[in-house]
Amino acid sequence: MKIEELFEIEYPKTLAYSWLVPDANGINFVSAQEKDNGIVGRVHEEDGVKVYPAGCITVPLKGSVLMAHLQPERCYVAHQIGVLIPKNEMSLTEKLFYVTCIRSHAYKYNYGRQADRTLGELEVPLAKDMMPELHCVPLSTRNEKTVIPINTSAWKWFRLGGDDGLFDIRKGQRLTSEDQTDGNTPYIGAIDSNNGVSNLIGQSPIHEGNTISLSYNGSVGEAFYQPLPYWATDDVNALYLRSEYGTLCPATGLFVCSVLKHDRYRYSYGRKWTLDNMNDTKIKLPATPDGKPDWQWMESYIKSLPYGDRL
Repeated sequence: MKIEELFEIEYPKTLAYSWLVPDANGINFVSAQEKDNGIVGRVHEEDGVKVYPAGCITVPLKGSVLMAHLQPERCYVAHQIGVLIPKNEMSLTEKLFYVTCIRSHAYKYNYGRQADRTLGELEVPLAKDMMPELHCVPLSTRNEKTVIPINTSAWKWFRLGGDDGLFDIRKGQRLTSEDQTDGNTPYIGAIDSNNGVSNLIGQSPIHEGNTISLSYNGSVGEAFYQPLPYWATDDVNALYLRSEYGTLCPATGLFVCSVLKHDRYRYSYGRKWTLDNMNDTKIKLPATPDGKPDWQWMESYIKSLPYGDRL
């Protein structure tokens, strides 16, 4: 069945994020980017700008072509994105099924090809025919908003690596795609999505879990907490917290990753985050009165965020 038979398709008028006023409590603005559900930020709601309903599907027609997203909230949508609104009542599971189907067509539009007005012609199977094989349990959270305030004036600078640093920084190892075998070991590449996992391989892990992977080439500065043992490519370093500073947990690992990502801008335009520079890098973290990282505060903060209670 064609997409146009299942959905009303709208093509928003020209609208740019920069034209609107940022507002942390405002409405989502959806662009053609692939990550973060296409959302670049929240903006103040303005009169005369069309708002699309929660539950619509946004589909980039240029840029990250056909990287569809289901929007959980009302949103503004940028130009060159198709907005799909179901013609008939449709469950969350069905919508997610069609998002996946649309994405499966993305390979047809590489090398700069654009979907433009051909979106409606895409053929997809009927979700109802596949329903016995589909299972979807929506995530839930008891945390509606963060209740722990942040005051960085009391934080302290810590050296990332080196003899007196928080972490022992260890290099990854090159493994070509031809040498990779099928298996269950996460292969961490220098990418900015999927927690850095670019493949599952049959080789044994070279790094322990409960560490942080940090790209120094490619998608420089992309940091991910790795819960399981893994293999990291040679463009990725592994950060092992030194025992004298305690131990990581998923929540504290995510907190440190967020801080590390704020240093990405220093290594744009092809600059690499070399091992020497990484060892000398300083990051600012919450600290205890005796000057050590306040892991308990970091864990409490992350767990206070929406869905943080699921960690």
